[in-house]
Amino acid sequence: MTSYADAGVDIEAGDRAVELMKSRVARSRRPEVLDDASGFAGLFDASAFLRYRRPLLATSTDGVGTKVMIAQRLGKHDTIGIDLVGMVVDDLVVCGAEPLFMTDYIACGKVVPERIADIVGGVAEGCRLAGCALVGGETAEHPGAMGPDEYDLAGAGTGVVEASELLGPHRVVPGDVVLGLASSGIHSNGYSLVRHVVATAGLRLDQELPELSRTLGEELLEPTRIYSLDCLALIREAEVHAFAHITGGGLAANLARSIPETTDALLDRGSWSPPAIFEALAGHGGVPQAEMDRTFNLGVGMCAIVPAAEADRATAFLNSRGLPTWVLGEIVPGTGQARFR
Repeated sequence: MTSYADAGVDIEAGDRAVELMKSRVARSRRPEVLDDASGFAGLFDASAFLRYRRPLLATSTDGVGTKVMIAQRLGKHDTIGIDLVGMVVDDLVVCGAEPLFMTDYIACGKVVPERIADIVGGVAEGCRLAGCALVGGETAEHPGAMGPDEYDLAGAGTGVVEASELLGPHRVVPGDVVLGLASSGIHSNGYSLVRHVVATAGLRLDQELPELSRTLGEELLEPTRIYSLDCLALIREAEVHAFAHITGGGLAANLARSIPETTDALLDRGSWSPPAIFEALAGHGGVPQAEMDRTFNLGVGMCAIVPAAEADRATAFLNSRGLPTWVLGEIVPGTGQARFR
């Protein structure tokens, strides 16, 4: 007699994974989250929106790309979920939206309860750091389609912003100042190039490169910095015209999305020093500067565009919160490009 387990799907392991992750997910709870006894859906009390005059819901979905392959090779799965949250909520906050809740989806070749609990625990920790709730998710076992140790994850988030307080290019004017908010490292973009450099240069993940203060693998798994609470706090502290989340495509391409077509963002490359991991990748891989620019954040994970009169206060405020911030450039008349001086 053939069973589902014979086909490679272990329902009992899935149930155990759910039990293991419950306490970790609870740490991300917000007061608006309600329990659905059936567990089929996550519930969020929308009466919280009554304090808004015209609430706009914002939504974003993303994954972490091939960074998961680094986690799998190192057997360390408790931070990759933080990366997922960062990629989602920091897209939401660009328009000024407060992230409210997230759901996640994990596909794997084999459910190992402890591994799944670690992954989801990372998602829950990321939600806690972002101030949002993890209200649900799904784990799917795909034997045959994925190897026993392979998995991928994705997530979707929802936020809310008052319509009159929506941020974006429509607020940006010549004379505004561009602030750079430091990244924690590579974040979650460009890992196909990272893995290519590692392979072709004959590097090992347990190797201690002279440029780095820890192993290459530890550096590559550094979690994505989550900016949402800092950005929301900045909005309350100072006038902000726009944000830009620096992800795939690099600094210039992403910043150009947050300025009007009648302006340019003129940036000073000498205003910051990229983290050592970028120098290491460029050097060992022979990656030219132009390719580094359009693939990685190079140490700038988020940009804030503020009026010139607010630049000093905004910079000091974010630095006081432990987020290294500096004046990166300025907005000038132009054609909608971000470029270096």
